[in-house]
Amino acid sequence: MRYYLKKYWGANLLAILPGLVVCALDVGNDLLMMRAFEGIIDRDLSDFIFWMLMMVGAWVLLLWIGSLRDYFQARAIRAMNNAVRRDIAATLLHKSHVEFHGKDTGEYLSWFVSDVNQMEDLAWTPFYQCVDLAATAIFCVAALLTLHWSLLVAALINAAVMLFAPQLFTRRMERLGEACETEQAKATSKLKDILAGYDVLRAFGREPRFRQGAEGASEQIEKPRFRLRTVKAFITAGFGCVNVGCQMLINLLIGLLSIRGVILQGALMGGGNLVGGLSNSVGSLAQYLLSFSSTKPYFEKITVHSDSVQAEESNGLPEINSSITVNDLTFKYDEKPVLRDLSLTFRKGGKYALTGPSGCGKSTLLKLLLGWLPDYSGTIQFDGADAHEFTPEQLQEQMSYIEQNVFLFNSTIRDNITLDETFTDEQMEKALRDSALMGDLASMPDGLDTIVGEDGSNLSGGQKQRVAIARALIHDRSILLVDEGTSALDQKNAGIVEESLLANPELTLILVSHHLAPERQKQFTQVYDLQPTIPCLKSA
Repeated sequence: MRYYLKKYWGANLLAILPGLVVCALDVGNDLLMMRAFEGIIDRDLSDFIFWMLMMVGAWVLLLWIGSLRDYFQARAIRAMNNAVRRDIAATLLHKSHVEFHGKDTGEYLSWFVSDVNQMEDLAWTPFYQCVDLAATAIFCVAALLTLHWSLLVAALINAAVMLFAPQLFTRRMERLGEACETEQAKATSKLKDILAGYDVLRAFGREPRFRQGAEGASEQIEKPRFRLRTVKAFITAGFGCVNVGCQMLINLLIGLLSIRGVILQGALMGGGNLVGGLSNSVGSLAQYLLSFSSTKPYFEKITVHSDSVQAEESNGLPEINSSITVNDLTFKYDEKPVLRDLSLTFRKGGKYALTGPSGCGKSTLLKLLLGWLPDYSGTIQFDGADAHEFTPEQLQEQMSYIEQNVFLFNSTIRDNITLDETFTDEQMEKALRDSALMGDLASMPDGLDTIVGEDGSNLSGGQKQRVAIARALIHDRSILLVDEGTSALDQKNAGIVEESLLANPELTLILVSHHLAPERQKQFTQVYDLQPTIPCLKSA
């Protein structure tokens, strides 16, 4: 939290200064009220009207400066929220492939939305309120000193009680905040899952499961929030009772001092407000400190700040001159072996197919080549250089990957192909032709500027795969890994795409396929048939 407040100190200073003026005017009005009340006691109408007009002017000024304070606070909060989201993105980019996919995307979505909203409600807004409260307390101290020192002492004793007592509940509030964050993340993941299964549940007449899932996730979100708010409310009520008792004693002291003529009789009107302002400010300050404690789990998720990420000089994987070799490769998922003592060679410009039944490790091998799964035994070498010497990003400077389940951004076809990079018309035309996408564009009114929809919902499965293939081809990687990349294409277009890939002499192609016809096998440099490390159970 302190990191962001310090980083945007200028914006926060602009947000704080008007608030200080508002607090000074608010306390000043209590002093003006005393003077006006003194005019009533003295039966001096002109004096009473004068101080009342001064109060009206102070209130008008307070309201206008208050709106200015709200504007600058909103601007500073927007800047800090955006910085938090940038740092969340940097934190996610800093994760390995395994770490990132260890959590559901719904949980990460809650980081960007729910967590940032919680930070605003429990950190940024309370911070400004704490500054206002502290300023109010200081101004009240100064005002009380102008009346009598005993009032200040009594008010400080009251404030001390209100400040230190809530510290007894800090750890409990932290635990409640952690529980709230954890349950919200789980519920968001459940909501994402139930929404993704909307069509399946409707198709099988399981609408009650959809409703029950939404209701269950909603209760999972609201239950810890209810507990947090309830505990906080009871704590606040208890402190409020203590505060009322203290203020009644102080009001008794004001009455005694006024009767004895030690202070103005007008202090009966505004003195209690000043004492109450001091004690309430300190007491409320303690409550907001509890809010800061409950935000700790949210800020702890951010491990990387975008401003501290320096662009490193890329020593990426050089272009392959000879071959990729896999020697005695063994890999396990949670102690379950997927690949065991596998040795293969992929030579530059060669065309290779990986076949075999599901679960034999074909897709896993592609991810190992990409550096996404670093915990394996054996070696993977690129022209003799060990793959562990390179980061996944450096490996992918030479490799492009087309996965079975193609993802497209909710943007245009052009944007999904270029990914914001610039290419010539000739490069684009060649990629469209070699991916067999040219024919599809002819039937689309907006051509390359057609919006694909969320996750490509406006396109067919085959069209999505053709866009993914065009994306891989136009970025000119020397090694192309294809995981069932033509499975959604009809036989004619699949043949066009595969012929284009097979005919490129500079391209090293490694293609995963469950079934490859004998006549197609002859077109590959070599076909590696992978078998499961554990025998599959076959149905009778």
